[in-house]
Amino acid sequence: MKNIKAICFGEVLFDNFPTHSKIGGAPLNVSLRLQSYGVDVYMISSVGDDKDGKRIIDFLNNSGVNTVGIQVSSNYDTGHVNVVLNDKGVASYDITYPVAWDKILPRNPYESILKQTDIFIYGSLVCRDSTSRVTLERLLKIAQYKVFDVNLRAPHYTKELLLDLMHHANFIKFNDDELYEVAEYLGSKYHSMEQTIAFVSEQTQTETICVTKGAYGAVLYHQKNWYYNSGYRIKVVDTVGSGDSFLASVIYRLFNGESPQQALDFGCAVGAMVATKEGANPILNRENIVDFMYP
Repeated sequence: MKNIKAICFGEVLFDNFPTHSKIGGAPLNVSLRLQSYGVDVYMISSVGDDKDGKRIIDFLNNSGVNTVGIQVSSNYDTGHVNVVLNDKGVASYDITYPVAWDKILPRNPYESILKQTDIFIYGSLVCRDSTSRVTLERLLKIAQYKVFDVNLRAPHYTKELLLDLMHHANFIKFNDDELYEVAEYLGSKYHSMEQTIAFVSEQTQTETICVTKGAYGAVLYHQKNWYYNSGYRIKVVDTVGSGDSFLASVIYRLFNGESPQQALDFGCAVGAMVATKEGANPILNRENIVDFMYP
């Protein structure tokens, strides 16, 4: 396997469930899954100068994620999200604002690290505050291969923001609802998923677009070719972090030269396995994943 280096930029926080709290945030979840595959991962974010911020930094360090890019703010608290699960395990989120990760400041070391990094992964939520958005825009000008995880959380985005972030990306990941919402912003008149994906790809000049479909798997459009996985039958515990592990897994396999179909199948399997467990970052090993894919 290649020695891949990646940076994940954005929110780090505590997901507060009705009975417990767990460390999370989409970019953090992606970083942990990439690290579990042996990727050299840096996290760029900000935490408060508080007990929760220290817990996040210690957790990431112990997990092998490089935290040199995490700032410690004396003005803002570490982020928290209240998570509510419906009877199917699907999550909705109440996201505290403002918190430390809304105020990620530009730092010179970020740019030097980025120039030596293969993959830069970012989302839309971190741009809800202009401070973090300006820092992200600066880094997007330097990054080599840019992966945009759309990850819409109302009301923390605008049409203009999404269109700008998409035009920077080499790879865009949506869920099916996000795809159609964003395509409408672009003026799409299409109803089929394939036509809509191809339209978005053409409008944004993005050669790789991946769309997750919940229990029904995912579609990958890569270099004008189509790849499909119809999903895995599982008993869902909660869906928190499932899409993040899916994204990390697909990117990892693609960057290691595996076929797009193999990458998609692997990503769908890992995403499904995460949904069978509580929390965003259950430990999975290669043997478990292979057994799940080929029972």
